[in-house]
Amino acid sequence: MPNLLRALAFASCLLSGHAHGADTWPEADWPRGATPSGAAVEAFERYAFPDRDDASRKGVRTDAVVVIRDGQLIYERYAGPTSAQTPHLAWSMSKSVMASVLGVAFGEGRFQLDDPVARHYAPFAGHRDISMRHLLNWASGLAWQEDYEYAPVRSSVVAMLYTRGRDDMAKFTADFPLDAVPGQRFRYSSGDSNVLSATLRQMVGEQAYPDYPWTALFQPLGIQSAVWERDASGTFVGSSYAYMTARDMARIGLLMQRGGRWKDRQLLPQAWLQFVLAPFPNYKPQAEKSGEAVPGGQWWLNRAVAGAPAPWPDAPENTFAALGHWGQAMYVMPDQKLIIVRYADDRDGAYQHDAFLKLARTAFAGAEVQP
Repeated sequence: MPNLLRALAFASCLLSGHAHGADTWPEADWPRGATPSGAAVEAFERYAFPDRDDASRKGVRTDAVVVIRDGQLIYERYAGPTSAQTPHLAWSMSKSVMASVLGVAFGEGRFQLDDPVARHYAPFAGHRDISMRHLLNWASGLAWQEDYEYAPVRSSVVAMLYTRGRDDMAKFTADFPLDAVPGQRFRYSSGDSNVLSATLRQMVGEQAYPDYPWTALFQPLGIQSAVWERDASGTFVGSSYAYMTARDMARIGLLMQRGGRWKDRQLLPQAWLQFVLAPFPNYKPQAEKSGEAVPGGQWWLNRAVAGAPAPWPDAPENTFAALGHWGQAMYVMPDQKLIIVRYADDRDGAYQHDAFLKLARTAFAGAEVQP
């Protein structure tokens, strides 16, 4: 209960800290702010953009960084094949994007957190104890193995995306048995996320579903670059396969940083923000995995929970993020009014969230600026 109360306090501060009339918003493009310069920015660039080794794919390999401060674009840089116009694969950042789409549906009254998933997705009829809340917290209790290319034979997610499950990813997930009580154990699962995408399909109907992420979220935010792959059954691959430019991804960050509000429209209800930015109540940090972010509702949090310190000590504790495979990240720092989108092609674990955030915070939250 203390963790929940503290989480609600964080969310309340986030939701109440904006004066509507004073905010700057992007239109077709982002308004430009003063560009930071100096030693702090140089130190950030040495870490984020070292000489790129495309032959071995070793080391930190950043494709893009976009920094928004108080609604203005103050920094961007690109590397590799990526440019400002490139819709970059978001990998598991897609989960946080889908959570935002679902947040709009939640505000429209299409579902409640404690609804059984089976109410919105018929193949879950055999899992009536699993709720929408459980899926959003990656706590379904399904016997899922989220291993990647390092353990492909036993990997549930590799099978879902590329082999046995690719034709209908949500149905593939529904066929897994339980090996834990729903809601009691965190287990990161791309399958849970794809079932959420399938529930949205039933909620909004077959006619509206193909356009719903655009009509509900992308168009109101002015996002024009979004591409979202669907599996062979027609369900969006909510776990993995959204693409958009770094500038457009930052619009979702601004929506979240400003408490779900876009200009004069409250797109995401406050109750939704309070849920997705609260730690999963039964999360138990593991000492051997220090530095791993705390799970919220398809978002990742920099929170001190269950006696463990915040995973990113050099960032404010109310920092939260969308994270994806191979170094994809969008960090939101409400206190600094900062949004940082990073696209990447990291392959060897050299990149560290906290090191990046420490340098970015120094460079962009209070660095010298030039007109």
